Amino acid sequence: MAVVFHNLNSASGLKKLDEYLLLRSYVTGYQASKDDIAVHAEFSAPPSADYVNVTRWFNHIEALLRMSGVSGEGQGVKVEGSTTISEEAPASPPISDTKAPVDEDDDDDVDLFGEETEEEKKAAEERAAAVKASGKKKESGKSSVLLDVKPWDDETDMQKLEAAVRSVKMEGLLWGASKLVPVGYGIKKLQIMLTIVDDLVSVDNLIEDHLTAEPANEHIQSCDIVAFNKI
Repeated sequence: MAVVFHNLNSASGLKKLDEYLLLRSYVTGYQASKDDIAVHAEFSAPPSADYVNVTRWFNHIEALLRMSGVSGEGQGVKVEGSTTISEEAPASPPISDTKAPVDEDDDDDVDLFGEETEEEKKAAEERAAAVKASGKKKESGKSSVLLDVKPWDDETDMQKLEAAVRSVKMEGLLWGASKLVPVGYGIKKLQIMLTIVDDLVSVDNLIEDHLTAEPANEHIQSCDIVAFNKI
């Protein structure tokens, strides 16, 4: 069944999306997909930094679109309500409420790629111009890295471990999708993607000076590079 969001340019819609992305890197699944593009396209402007999880996700999708695009098919997502609805104006009823009753299993009642309004077209043109302008300032090479992060034992709180990993912030570092992978005896490791700007971030230093140093090493025993690919 498709994931449904409402009025992503309103405070209530952003709050719901921020809560949804608290423990997720992408709208659906463990990689960027067309679902992320569909939701990203609903924004008329970058989200407020007050919505920490939405801002992290939005900036990551922006970076992927600038670098190499998004190829994942996704699992299906719906965005209901006009992108121009304000908090002061009463919201229009969801699209599904204005249609004749249909079977609950019918997931095809919303056309995400229908005809754009003039305001949506203007917002899309402004985003395209911003991307083009940012592209004039060439960044150095980038790399995509997959890390294995191992806990001390089966009693390690893996949510706190991941929080410790993602708390490491530096220029040129962008954390991506993650998942827990069983390694045996009740122990799981964290597998997490990251994108780095090569001239700004050294993965070896990231591991030695941040991930396996205090205070993160309270939860993290070791880190291994599983994959390292130039973008």
